[in-house]
This record gives sequence, C-alpha cells and structure tokens, in this order.
Amino acid sequence: MVISTASSPTILIRRSNSDTIIGKRDRRHRVPAQEIVQNYLLIWLDEKIDRSTDDFRNSIRQLRRTVNTIEVFHDTDECIGYMSQLQNENSFLIIAGSLCESVVPRIHNMTQLYSIYVLCQKKAKYEEWAKNWSKVKDIFVEIDSICESVRQTARECDEDSIVISNQIEPSFMYTQLFKEIILEIDFDEQKEINDLVEYAGKKYADNEKELKVIDEFAQKYQGHLGGNNQPISWYTRECFMYHMVNKALCTLQVETLLKMGMFIRDLHQNIQKLHSEQFYQIQNDSSITTLIVYRGKTMMEEDFKEKIKQGVLMSFNNFLSTSEERNVAMGFISKGLKKSTPDNNKIGVLFKMKIDRSISSASFARIDDISHFETEKEVLFSTHTVFRIQHITEIRMMDTDAKKIWQVELTLTNGSDDEQLSALTEKIREEITGTGWQTMGCLLWKLGANDKAEEVYKMLLAQASNQSDKAYCYNELGLIKTDQGDYQNAVEFLKKTLDIYEQTLTPNHPDLATSYNNIGWVYNNMGEYSKALSSYERSLEIRKIALPPTHSDFAQSYNNIGLVYNNMGEYSKALEFHEKAYKIREKTLPPSHPDLATSLDNIGGVYSNRGEYSKALSSYERSLEIRKIALPPTHSDSAQSYNNIGLVHNNMGEYSKALEFYEKSHQIYEKALSPNHPDFATVFSNIGLVHNNMGEYSKALEFYEKSHQIYEKALPPNHPHLATVFSNIGLVHNNMGEYSKALEFYEKSHQIYEKALPPNYLDLASSFSNIGQMYQNLGEYSKALEFYEKAYKIREKTLPPSHSDLAVSRLNFAACYEKMGDYSETLEALQTALQIQEKVFEEGNQAFTSTYSLFGRVYRNMKEYSKALDYFQKCLAIEQKTLPAKHPHLALTYSNIGDVHRLEGCYEMALLFHQKALNIQENSRCNPLDCATTYVNLGETYREMKDYTTAMTYYQKGMEIREKKLGKNHPDLDIIYHNLAKLYLITQQYSMAMKNVQQAIKIGEEKLPGNHPHLVDYRETLEKIRKM
Repeated sequence: MVISTASSPTILIRRSNSDTIIGKRDRRHRVPAQEIVQNYLLIWLDEKIDRSTDDFRNSIRQLRRTVNTIEVFHDTDECIGYMSQLQNENSFLIIAGSLCESVVPRIHNMTQLYSIYVLCQKKAKYEEWAKNWSKVKDIFVEIDSICESVRQTARECDEDSIVISNQIEPSFMYTQLFKEIILEIDFDEQKEINDLVEYAGKKYADNEKELKVIDEFAQKYQGHLGGNNQPISWYTRECFMYHMVNKALCTLQVETLLKMGMFIRDLHQNIQKLHSEQFYQIQNDSSITTLIVYRGKTMMEEDFKEKIKQGVLMSFNNFLSTSEERNVAMGFISKGLKKSTPDNNKIGVLFKMKIDRSISSASFARIDDISHFETEKEVLFSTHTVFRIQHITEIRMMDTDAKKIWQVELTLTNGSDDEQLSALTEKIREEITGTGWQTMGCLLWKLGANDKAEEVYKMLLAQASNQSDKAYCYNELGLIKTDQGDYQNAVEFLKKTLDIYEQTLTPNHPDLATSYNNIGWVYNNMGEYSKALSSYERSLEIRKIALPPTHSDFAQSYNNIGLVYNNMGEYSKALEFHEKAYKIREKTLPPSHPDLATSLDNIGGVYSNRGEYSKALSSYERSLEIRKIALPPTHSDSAQSYNNIGLVHNNMGEYSKALEFYEKSHQIYEKALSPNHPDFATVFSNIGLVHNNMGEYSKALEFYEKSHQIYEKALPPNHPHLATVFSNIGLVHNNMGEYSKALEFYEKSHQIYEKALPPNYLDLASSFSNIGQMYQNLGEYSKALEFYEKAYKIREKTLPPSHSDLAVSRLNFAACYEKMGDYSETLEALQTALQIQEKVFEEGNQAFTSTYSLFGRVYRNMKEYSKALDYFQKCLAIEQKTLPAKHPHLALTYSNIGDVHRLEGCYEMALLFHQKALNIQENSRCNPLDCATTYVNLGETYREMKDYTTAMTYYQKGMEIREKKLGKNHPDLDIIYHNLAKLYLITQQYSMAMKNVQQAIKIGEEKLPGNHPHLVDYRETLEKIRKM
C-alpha cells in the first residue's frame, strides 16, 4: 500500500477482455485461496467442456453475476486436490452427470464443499441417486436454473459464514485494534478511494457486472460527508464492498483491511451517527430500555452442541445484520432447512438478541430507509459486538419437516466481558506505540505482516520533519529487516537510530537501552555473539539506572542475554536468564501474552539443546497454547511452535509425529505467506531431515530440492541459507554412500559460507567438519584430520572452553583415529570430549551416548570386550531413560551389545540383543539401513555358530535392503560381499567365494583409496581362496 497526503483525481477501472481471459486460464493460473474475495467460489468439473464456445462464455458471464471466482477443471484428481487446499472458503460445484456417481462419494464429506449442481440432459437417470447425497441441490438440464440456484445458495452461504464461536478469538482483538487505529488516521480520502477502486478492480478483473459497480463507486462515493448515509447503502447493496469487508474481517486479510480501512471507518461512523440520532429522543424515557432483534441461521447439530452453551460468550468481528421481525429470521431458517435432507443433521438456530440501550460499547442502528432490503426492518451492528448466551430452548415450525429449531437468547455485553482477552488487548494496545499511521505500522508488525509494515514506515520516514520521528522510523525499519533476515540493512537502520539518540538524549535514557537491545538482537541473529552480548549488557546497565526493578523491559534484557548464552552453548547460564525473564513476565503480563510464549519457547530451546526432550516438549506445548489464544491462526509464531514441536519429535525418533507437526507449520505458512517465502524452505528442509533420518533418501532429496528452489528465487546467491541446503543435500548423498557427490555439495556449501560469513563464524566450522567426514569416509584420513583441525580452531577462538561443540570436534578426531587404527589417540580425544561434556551437561544427558558408544567401539576393536560392554551399557542406560522405547538409537545400541557378546562367544546373548534391535527396527519407522546392519550382524553370529543356512538368510536380507537403498556399488555392500565370500569359503563353495570377494574388491577399488583397511582384508581373503 502506497500512502500519500497529496490529493488524487478519481480513477475508473480499465476493463480487460473477459472472454479472452476465460479462454486462456488453465491449471497453471488457479486463484490462490488468499486471493478469493468472497466467502465462496464456484468450481466446474467436466472432462469434455469446451471453453472456446459462446455457450461456455455466456454461462461464465451469468455465473459471475453471483460468484466472482470460477475455476474450471477437466481433470478430476486436480479438481479434488484444489478443493482440499481451501481453508476458509466454501465451494459450489457444478459437475457433469457422467462424473457425478464416481466423484461425489469421494468429496461429499469435505467441509469445503457447500453445494453440488449436477448438469445433465438425462435428469431422470440421476434423480433417485441424488436423494442419497444431501449437498446435491438438484439435477439441472440447463445453466440458467443453476445460476438462479447458485444465487440463492450464495446468500444462504453468506448468512452461514458468520462465525459462531464460544470463545473470543485472537482475530477479534487484532481487528478491534485495527478499527481503533483507522478511527484516528487522517486519510487522504480521494486517494484512498482510488486505491480501493484499483485494488477491487484487480480482484474482480473478469467480472463485468462488479466492474460496473466499482466504476459507479469511484464516481459517486463521498464517504461519511454530506449526511447521505452512503456507507450503509453501499454495504447493504451486497456488491463487492459487502463481500470484501466481511471476508477480510472474518479471516484477518491484512491487505484487504488496509485497502478498505477508510470505508470501514466510514461505515462505523455512519452507524454511530444514526445510533445517536435514533435514540436521542428516547434517552429520557425509562419505559424504553431494551430492543429485541433476531437473526436466523442453520448449523450442523454437532457444531451446535459443541459451541452453543449457556453462559458462554459469542463474538462477532464483522458488521452484524439483524431484524426486528422474528419472521424474517425464521424465513432464513426455513429456506436453509428446506434445502437440506433428513439425514444431514442440519438444524435451525434462532438468535433472539436482547439489547440494553444503556450499554455504550456497541453501536447499532435501524437502517430500513437506507438498506437495499427495505422490508426486513434491519438493524445493523458495527463490528466487535459481544453477547452472552442466557437461555437455549427448542421450538417447532410447521413447514420444516420436523427439523429441530433452537431459540438461543442472547444479551449484549459491555466490551468483551472476557477478562483474560481484555487484559491482553489492553497490554497490546499499550505496546502499539505512536499515533495514526505509526500505530498502524506497529500493529502490522505484530501481526507478522512485515512487507506492509515496511511500506507504512518508509512513507512515514519520507514525511518525517524532525530527528525524533526519523529515529522512530529507522528503529521500526531495523526491526522489520531483522524479521526478514536482512541483517546488514537492519544494523544500518538501527545504528542510525542509535546515532540520533546519542546526540539528542541523556546517556541513561530508556530509549538508548532499547536501541542497544535491538542492535544486539541483530548481532545475535548474525552469529556475532560477543557483539550481541556487549550490546545487551549495555542495554541492561542503562535499564538498571533508568527503570524500576519490576519493569517489563528487564524481562526483554534477560531473555536476550539467555539467547546468546544458549547459542554459545552455555546452557546453564542460558536457562538461568530465561527463567528470570519468565518470572518477570509472569508477574507483569496477562497470562496469555505472546511474550510469555516466547519465554517458554526459549526455555524449550535450551532443554532441547541439552537433550532433555520431555522438558523441551512441555515448554513448547505451553507456548503453543498461549499463541492459540493470543495470536491470529495464521501468525508465523504459531507456525514456529509447530516447527519446534516437530523438531523435538524428530530428535526423539518419533518421525510420524514430527511430520504431522511440520505439516501443521506448513499449512499456516500456506495461508499467510507467498509461495516463495523463505519460511516455506525451512519447513521443507525440516521435512527432508525426517525423511533422511528414516532412510527415505529420494524423498529427502525431493524436499531439499524444493527448499533450494525457493531460496534460489527469494535470496541473493551467496545467502547462508543456500549453503545450509547444499549441506543437507550433501548429508543425504553421504548416507547413500555417494561420497564424491556429498563432497561436491559440501564444498558448494563451504564456498557460499566463505563469501557470506566472517572468518570465525561457527557455520564455517560445521562446514569444515562435514568435509572432513567425507574424506574420512573415503579413507583419506590425513585430509580428514586437516579439516577437523580447521573446524576446531574456529570453535576454539569463538566459543568458551567448555562449549559442547568443542566436544563434537574431539569426537570427530576420535572417530577418524579409530578408523586409522590409532587407538591411543582415539582414547585421548574421547577423554577430552568427555571432560567437556561433564562440565556442560548433567549426568545422564543424552549427549554422552555418542561418546560412550565410540568408547565401546574402540575397546571392541582392541578386543577389550568387558570395557566395550561397559560403555555400550552406559549408553543404553541413558537412552532408556531419555528416549521412547522404540527409538532407533536404542536398536543400534542393542545391536552393538549383541556384537560384543558374539565376539565373546556368548551367542545366545548376542541373538537376544540383536532380536531386541529387530523388534524396534521391523515395527517402527526406522531407517531401513539400520535394520540391514542388524541383519548383517545376525549373519555373522549365525556364521560363527556354524548355522550357515540362517547366516545366508540374514546376509541376503541385509544385501536386499542395501542394494535397494544405496545402489549396487556402495561401500557398505562390499562388506556383505566379503562376509558372503568367507561363508562360501567355510562351506567349500570356492567359485562362489571367489565371485563374492572379487565383487567386494571391485567396489572397494572404485570407492575407497588403495590403502584402505577394508581392501587389505578383502585381498587377504582373496589369497586364501586362491590357495584352496
């Protein structure tokens, strides 16, 4: 939205050729759900429809007189897929008779489907069938009768679209604050009209009827001037204005609300003015104290039972139309019930609303002489009226086929009457600083509408006449840029604010503390933790001087310092500061304030990093519950909550649950963001990680590729997020044994990090580690150590000596030394890692499991089996306490313990533990390759037990999985070929032994360096076979 104070001439809409547009539209140009301006759309499904004919064009013109958005489909699956993506819109479906019997059973129960119109020349053929499907309006032989039925259904749908809720939704609060703000703004009225006309013209570009109405509005509308009640007249006309206002208020469509802000203000003021005029003469008449009005609605019986309960509140975000005539409301119910069938559980609800005229919080007025429905004795309420349900009684009508009708008596309340929401609204109102457009920008930012907020603040910056206003705009733009991930510009804006404040304010002014805090926030996001901590501590020093000790700004300081310590791996300090922040917020804020959710999120993040997943999950779930109360349903913070919960489930090995929560996050982003927004890429990456953990590598690559495509479009070519995607793709290729490809992607990732990040940035250390791991897998151990050393040096310079990432570096060294057979160096590195972990983590933390497991492997290789067993059992004890019983890591540990028992000759114990591993791996969504490893271990066990038939069975099972998942030349396959060669050698099948060992050598020579230990073993076996 571009806002200006200059006057503007009236503009008219230039019409496009709607015939041409209809002809060209195809599956690539579907209208996104967020672009639909009515509460409904029409879908036409016919495999044989010809869009080029005059009959088709005329049909579309007729239908568009009622429904603006019309989508035509030839393909049934594409049609159903499109319908399933709709969230807040009802769909009317015209379907060809030839398809109705196969398609209607698939879609009839979809909540998005409101009504069905079967178009067919053979009406008698389907009339009996249609009686079984309540949403089928009729069988129609021509389009004119469908158009009339759709027109009636659209009005009914609009009536039903008034949301009935037994609680005050977050959108109520935000639209209420929006209304308060627009009542304060001094609009450039002609420019706002022109902006609205242009916006509506684009939305109704193919709708000739509405375009004429929009042109009329452009020429005639004079707002609330002249006392001619134009706003009410335009609203009740049920044209584009009525549909856009109601849809935007019900679903919190930010862009539409902004474009219609002046009209919403005018309509509210028009109702207020009439209210004052109509009730002035009766203010001193004590006999006229109440007004009774009615509204009729049909509902599904289960919805009624769930939502309509005595004593609860009912709220209406939108303008509410009622009638003084009971019969008018009952007429709506009668029509709705006559169109339903006996088996669809639809009931009628008559709301009888008792209005105490002494209540000043609600504005309402009789509009008989103004409304386009003059006979309905209409009473129109302004937005944000709240009622309380007093009584619920069943009544009867003679002409509704014994359908149930309930009368629900409501009384108007004073305000929201919801103490929790009222307190939260008041607190948010306090936090929305400034006046006029400044407050609008702040509200948009809180709603997560950063692009729109940025437009407002840039406009205000251009108009700023003093340093104070400039500093304010620079600060807000810096916060927006931080949220957008544009950290360089964020720092520039925030430093401009700081420069002005340092020149104009006293050294300990609270605004200086805010400025330092905001700069620290950007540095924290950039990974420059020492700079972030310095800024936060300077902010805290000022606040300690300038503010009382219980001020809520201290919570912000403690929270942000906690974030830095968390990022630095100092989890105990991080938790200490986050809990300080939470305690202050708990005392100073309403219980459902979003900042409490933020504190719980951050506490959950610390617990997650410490591997305390049950505590993390508890914090994240409490955070989500607050956000459900405090934020609109499409707010990005709610998506982040679902994302966080998904991450914990992923770490706990609960992959199905992880995918479920990532999908919820994705659904919010679909409603709130453009398709190429970077947050989509983040969700796709997380979903890719789950599939990678499950061994579904092709799916993982598919989602990582989706992530890459979005980042490539949305971000500059050297953005770190692109490097992260390349790193993730490298991880999948690594798991697939495609080490050269993995190395290629890790190096691509590293090249971006080197260009985008400072030299000691921690992501560079991770990049060096990844490259080192590839060289280790390739058997190039000296190169691996070289890259591990580079990673370690960065971490040593950047992190405190007890940071857990330094332990990770030591574990990398240990794993490499183990592969090299240098067990003394391995043990030394492991001991150092363990000492760091013992300082960072509490005893029994899951972080110890990888260290204990590696200790066990080393001692197993050294043939010190009792020590190996001891460490594997330590690992198991922690995993049993911290992980679900079916977690994949437990299976790996069981298999390791089983392998030690095999080496000790305790075959029964070996089989017991391998079977425990299989019980997990075969009955849950684990990585199949882990299962393959267990099969190979079982094969080895049975080979040593001389049960060669069973050994062969398990080798073949392992081989089948690895060939399917990894391809036929993966290094993990040469291990099985070598095992098979040894088995055939023992059973004196020398030709088969030779064949398998040669295959093992062939893969090894292709994939591994010449001096790799595996190749040495394979060649020794080859010589043994040759001697036979």
